[in-house]
Amino acid sequence: MPVNLRGRSFLTLMDFTRDEIRYLLDLSHDLKAKKRAGLPSKTLEGKNIVLLFEKPSTRTRCAFETAALDEGAHVTFLDQSSSQMNKKESLEDTARVLGRYYDSIEYRGYAQATVEALARFSGVPVYNGLTDVDHPTQILADLMTMEERLHKPLEKAKVVFVGDTRNNISLAWSIACAKLGMDFVGLGPKELHPDAAALTGWRRLAEESGGSLTFTDTVEAAVRDADAVYTDVWVSMGEESKMAERVKVLTPYRVDQKLLEQIGGPDCIFMHCLPAFHDWETATAQKAKEAGLDIREVTDEVFRGPRSVVFDEAENRLHTIKAVLVATLR
Repeated sequence: MPVNLRGRSFLTLMDFTRDEIRYLLDLSHDLKAKKRAGLPSKTLEGKNIVLLFEKPSTRTRCAFETAALDEGAHVTFLDQSSSQMNKKESLEDTARVLGRYYDSIEYRGYAQATVEALARFSGVPVYNGLTDVDHPTQILADLMTMEERLHKPLEKAKVVFVGDTRNNISLAWSIACAKLGMDFVGLGPKELHPDAAALTGWRRLAEESGGSLTFTDTVEAAVRDADAVYTDVWVSMGEESKMAERVKVLTPYRVDQKLLEQIGGPDCIFMHCLPAFHDWETATAQKAKEAGLDIREVTDEVFRGPRSVVFDEAENRLHTIKAVLVATLR
């Protein structure tokens, strides 16, 4: 049955069927091939897109801007200092105004309720560039990267997320695996596991699709022969006060070569959404080190090693975001 996503928002992969996700991945591969071949593709000429950023980002902003410009669209960027949203103007009023000016809206910030309200009130497609509980554009790029690097279909793949398994990347991966019939394992301390009751529906969905969702605090219980080992920073934006506490509980789950070999299969890849703390070449890592804290969630050996595909993932943010724009706006 043909897939038509025109006019749809992209708030979470939970809103999309397996066939619709497959369509977006196929379109991403096609658009990547066209860009590398230098073939012009101006499917979004005359379209206008606004980017609303409550949280800063390198990849999300650059990927959305480049994807839109490649396809002929115009982009406006608004951060907290250049928007009156939730200050002098309500979220609803802002959404209604922007929906009159723009063909679509991207939001990157904190509450999932915010991106959902933008979609409800604006009347145009809205894209989730990251919230506290989801990051669907990142996961789409990760899935694309796995297809490029693994010699098996996605439904045969196993993903192990290591660290704070309540964070948005881990939760977004749980949704993707439940939808696509993949096996997902969250490996981290019990106190940082997601609420079991909240996972009931996702587990049921995973069983129906042929996948599985597991959370554990022991390496020995994690999936053997994982196809992808994934981690993320230990403290998200807005949680900096929890740094010392997180370092204490998550240091045993730092992804080093030994851990990678323990849970990864022979062709296992290492994945990270970036930015990553893997060395001391950032002001944040240096400041933490001076305070006696080692905040590296992955060792430099793994991050720069032959199994690492982190920069492939970063590039694929561009192609998958472009696919979302083209599919919903052309």
